[in-house]
Amino acid sequence: MNKDHLPAKSSSQDIDRFLQTAAKTPVATQQAGRLLFALDATASRQPSWDTACQLHSELFLATRDLGGLAIQLCYYRGFNEFHAGAWVTSADALLRAMNGVRCLGGHTQIAKVLKQALAETRQKAVKAVILVVDCCEEPADELSQLAGELGLLNTPVFVFQEGQDAHASQVFGQIAQLSGGALSAFDHRSPAVLKALLGAVAVYASGGRTALEQFSRNAPSEVKRLTQQLK
Repeated sequence: MNKDHLPAKSSSQDIDRFLQTAAKTPVATQQAGRLLFALDATASRQPSWDTACQLHSELFLATRDLGGLAIQLCYYRGFNEFHAGAWVTSADALLRAMNGVRCLGGHTQIAKVLKQALAETRQKAVKAVILVVDCCEEPADELSQLAGELGLLNTPVFVFQEGQDAHASQVFGQIAQLSGGALSAFDHRSPAVLKALLGAVAVYASGGRTALEQFSRNAPSEVKRLTQQLK
């Protein structure tokens, strides 16, 4: 080979500049974090369902720089009706699924949500479960057992409770504690709070505890309280 065409040796300054540039380049995770997004779709929840539909994109927007997110939408409604959708990785796909649902009267089916989370995470880790609900009409002992099993699998449940039902708050607090998650109240008339909470859990599912702590620094007080509850 002609010496004139030999590649020039990199100087130490060139190497330093390359390393500095590489260090500043964000590294995406190998796969998107998995989050199970469960909603009570009984009749009393229609206003909150509409709010969640409006804020669904926050789940994805908050995690763009953390490797992304895969979401499974679950809901229950009517007489013994429970639905678990396909895993989606875009806001448009999630919105299409949510827009196809209409709330119907019926009892809560929280146990089915927790069993679905267990089945999914035994196949492939689910980083977090979001449960948006207002009341509980199921035996607390069964729900606590299921939540404890999720805790052993490191799948925390984040319960967002609408309203102030005291019995429900007690049960939801046990679910959150036993699973390693958190309980937070919200009002559908204050969508900014729910938006921040959804974003916080999405960040946790995608980037872990460190990412959530960074997110919460400039977040509303509700997010800070949620972060403090985590084990």
